Amino acid sequence: MARRTTARATELAQARVPFVRATVVRAQSPTSARAGDDALVLADGSMEGFVGGQCAEESVRSAALDVFRDGEALLLRVLPAGAAEFPEAPGSRVVVNPCLSGGALEIFLEPVQPPPLIHVVGFTPTADALASLAGSLGFAVDRPAPDHGWAGAVAMIVASHGHDEHESIRAALDAGIGFVGLVASLRRGEAVLAAMELTKDERRRVHSPVGLEIGARTPEEIALSILAEVVRAIRVDGLAAASDDAPSAPLQSVDPVCGMTVVVGPGTPHLQIDGRDHWFCSASCQERYASHSSP
Repeated sequence: MARRTTARATELAQARVPFVRATVVRAQSPTSARAGDDALVLADGSMEGFVGGQCAEESVRSAALDVFRDGEALLLRVLPAGAAEFPEAPGSRVVVNPCLSGGALEIFLEPVQPPPLIHVVGFTPTADALASLAGSLGFAVDRPAPDHGWAGAVAMIVASHGHDEHESIRAALDAGIGFVGLVASLRRGEAVLAAMELTKDERRRVHSPVGLEIGARTPEEIALSILAEVVRAIRVDGLAAASDDAPSAPLQSVDPVCGMTVVVGPGTPHLQIDGRDHWFCSASCQERYASHSSP
């Protein structure tokens, strides 16, 4: 199983798809999972792999959505109803799962996000230095052709020294990129942007001349100043990549029988009674609720 999920994780990483990797680190009999079992949870709540039966899956799925939101790893301890209390600690969570058959599980949930992507426009010494240094700082770097799709990047740096600057800036703004940097002198940058008739919001997103003031002279020093400003925008100002196709968080509901939080998906057991929807962690809870609701 681990081999299959590792191959799938590689595919997702190459496609720049975020996911949460859930790994069973301890399994107490009689659970069906074993230490080392793992699964991948996507942002829409779908799961690939195995971390236990349906009841354990629901606990992992629900916790994984919080890991997506917070971006922090989590140690999840899943206990059956009636188990002895277990203290929570920072970075951990205890869930009492009433339909667990017994035993206990400890599952490590780790968010895996694609590295932030920077588009570098131009084939100049500064652009080359940017691409080299950005990679060593953990960024993914793309040096796209003019007709390339621009969405998904956290920043675009135009370092083409006069070539296709207006077109590149316009494309980046239209794609929703929040940080657009223009490598130019103050005077020339003002002239380029004045000719574009940008809105106030668009002008706010364009940084010209881009880079923190450190007295940079060489292409490498200029690249350092630019990336320092990008890092500051991410770490301090909360800059993030815009994405039009990011899935919305799935609906969550409380099972009216056992009280579990259920992530609603196409296969989630469901009943509609008197026009009201009810979702369940398992078919057994669904059947129990249906039997008590029958006239």
